[in-house]
Amino acid sequence: MTLRVGIDFGTSNSGVAAYDGRSVHLLPVDPHSAMPGVIKTILYITRDQRPYVGQEAVELYYRQNVNRLRRFVKKWAGEIDVRGSDMHYVHDVYTFVDELSPGRLLQYIKTALRSPGYQGTQIFDRYYTLGEIITLYLHELKRRAEDLLHEKIGGVVLGRPVQFHSDPELDRRAEETLRQAALEAGFAQVSFELEPVAAALDYEQGLARPQTSMIFDFGGGTLDITIMRLGDPAHRQVYASRGLGIAGSDFDRAIIEKRLLTHFGLGRASLSPELQELVHAVADWSALPDLSTPPVRLRLEKAILESGAPARLKALQALIFNDLAFSFYNAVETAKINLSSQGVAVIGLKEKDLDLWELYTRRQFETDIMEHRQAVEQLVLEAVAAAGLEPPQVDAVVKTGGSSNIPAFGALLEGLFGAERVRSSDAFSSVTAGLAIRAMQG
Repeated sequence: MTLRVGIDFGTSNSGVAAYDGRSVHLLPVDPHSAMPGVIKTILYITRDQRPYVGQEAVELYYRQNVNRLRRFVKKWAGEIDVRGSDMHYVHDVYTFVDELSPGRLLQYIKTALRSPGYQGTQIFDRYYTLGEIITLYLHELKRRAEDLLHEKIGGVVLGRPVQFHSDPELDRRAEETLRQAALEAGFAQVSFELEPVAAALDYEQGLARPQTSMIFDFGGGTLDITIMRLGDPAHRQVYASRGLGIAGSDFDRAIIEKRLLTHFGLGRASLSPELQELVHAVADWSALPDLSTPPVRLRLEKAILESGAPARLKALQALIFNDLAFSFYNAVETAKINLSSQGVAVIGLKEKDLDLWELYTRRQFETDIMEHRQAVEQLVLEAVAAAGLEPPQVDAVVKTGGSSNIPAFGALLEGLFGAERVRSSDAFSSVTAGLAIRAMQG
């Protein structure tokens, strides 16, 4: 019999599990982590093209990059053929390359599946397609899982959101990219299950009688809702599924845009449009690493001398050129997580030329994400209506995913369905467990 596992390839975290028909075994695929059964969806590729994943990738990135030396060289990147009605010329294109860069850190890999314009990226001397990036990550998960199980894995059930994209063709293309990446990673059989349905299968294991349940799966990249009849596998039924492309990473961005950009000069001095654009880029994880070029450094150094906020622009310079972006985003995310259990948190980061300290309250956070909260409420009500139900007819609302622990959304669900019906499952492993159950069922 071919061994099959479930893999939750998540936006922020991933996991691998196997089911033996009686219990689910969450595999400790990240021994470097405080939670070995949960591995960060992070890939670090070194200059010699060696891939590292999870906490090992994070630790190696910190060791090799923070406050390191840089040396930029100008390299020819190609040429542009320019043709007009009465002219034709070839224009050479050059780029600045940091020849001391030891590696490239890739985060939010799954989110790229929802971006139709993203095809891949250049990492040193090699271009990686999105599919190849995902393959590297899944291959390492497979290798680690096989080492733990002492057996070759032939098949996998991968989780997927209710929708990668609202356009059906783009949605199909994203799933196919993920399928091909899994095949290239060495899985002979690849199938999919909706992530909220997988969480429902895990929750069902503890039911003594049938019930109508809403799975509220709110993670780092998407909100997925499924309403199902559970508790009797022979008559299991999906009433409705809905998805929304907002989640934890959007909340991090809202915090940065609304509370932290002043620490880097916005609103504190008269900045040129180019510098304002540079400050606004702080909120974009994917854009910030590409800004560390000699022209940007010169522009900042000139502005530091001429503007009325030299310390703040120097902090911006340190953030970009000392490879502090990952530390900065971690500080924001940590504060957001802390606000789930306390009323106030500090967003802090102290490094060379950067001393960030911002007191941030839960009330401020809830104000900053109010627009997202309204979109979530609308999606919940749409899902209930699509199922042909009224809120009182939903027996249980099951929360899973890291963002489901945010108090504002717990209060939202309790207000709509009643506090006695809202339950919590394991925020980081219920989808993985359900995918393993689906893998065993075939």
